[in-house]
Amino acid sequence: MAQKSYRKSQLIAFDNAAAGHDGVLSDPSGAVVIKPCSQAEVDFYHSTAKDEHSHFATFIPTFMGTLELNSESDSTAAVARTAIMNTTEAGQSIAGSPHAIPNAPVVEKAWAPSNGGKIKTDLAIVLENIAAPFRKPNILDVKLGARLWDDNAPSAKRTKLDKVAEETTSKSLGFRIAGMRTWQGEAATAGSNAISEDGYRRYDKHYGRTLTTKTIRQGFEDYFLLERGGAIAKKGPLRTVVKRFLEDLVELKSALEKEESRMYSASLLFVYEGNRDALVDALARKREEPANGINGDEASEGEDDEHQVPAVQGLKLIDFAHAEWTPGQGPDENLLQGLRSTIEVLEGLLEN
Repeated sequence: MAQKSYRKSQLIAFDNAAAGHDGVLSDPSGAVVIKPCSQAEVDFYHSTAKDEHSHFATFIPTFMGTLELNSESDSTAAVARTAIMNTTEAGQSIAGSPHAIPNAPVVEKAWAPSNGGKIKTDLAIVLENIAAPFRKPNILDVKLGARLWDDNAPSAKRTKLDKVAEETTSKSLGFRIAGMRTWQGEAATAGSNAISEDGYRRYDKHYGRTLTTKTIRQGFEDYFLLERGGAIAKKGPLRTVVKRFLEDLVELKSALEKEESRMYSASLLFVYEGNRDALVDALARKREEPANGINGDEASEGEDDEHQVPAVQGLKLIDFAHAEWTPGQGPDENLLQGLRSTIEVLEGLLEN
């Protein structure tokens, strides 16, 4: 098992997140995402390396291993040790976990909402940053499922999340917009309409919770920078982007319909190039080189920057803290409801 060490001072805050908990980090290159997580999420990523789930693994970020942040008093000596997984180590637990005690009584722990705060753990998962190949990534996080809690959730958490679902499109459509960030262009003025100094407009979880079944289209109009009720041009780069997203969503739906799983509070992560000139260039070069299937925008291993085809868009399923394979229980209809609804909304954008 190969290991790479970082000093804590080398890790930086990850600023491309559209939603989720605080405390997400990256390395200086921006190539990876280092996300605090539970052992359950690590175990799920390991399970996707098995042959029976190998196709599903193409729809999620590349799993690179785990990282443990030591809380040492001497900050100059504190390091993060990253264990990089290879195919021969698939299924092994990198970070390790205590053995379960047989027949131990189950005691429901007191639960309090984190409200997006940092997860209390020293364990982090290291994943590819799918936004890294983009010059100005426009990012959208769509939380899937009408039911957002797993079977181990305490009653207080179930009640809170059911209330959130009831008051948002999670219940009616099986998904809600959890957050997004869109680049407004070189001429965008910082401070104008919540535009930050880097030219991005950010939409937090409260934005998505204001949308209803009747207005959910507006959320995607904002993501694709359309006027209210505006149509996507019959010809143009944006129409190609939406079509590519639809192709990926349909392929993901087909894959999940063949799996027996339960993935509560998982999300769809959309990314497309927000710089129009870069997008047009990327599409032109894509026509010259065949794609490699879903999310074919990723560079081949070992491909240098000079010959790397620019990215157009990418789609991944993320967040598996409450995910497991459930043989004999059939497909995850809770997840699939949201996926099908998302497909319908994007198809509607192309129709008008």
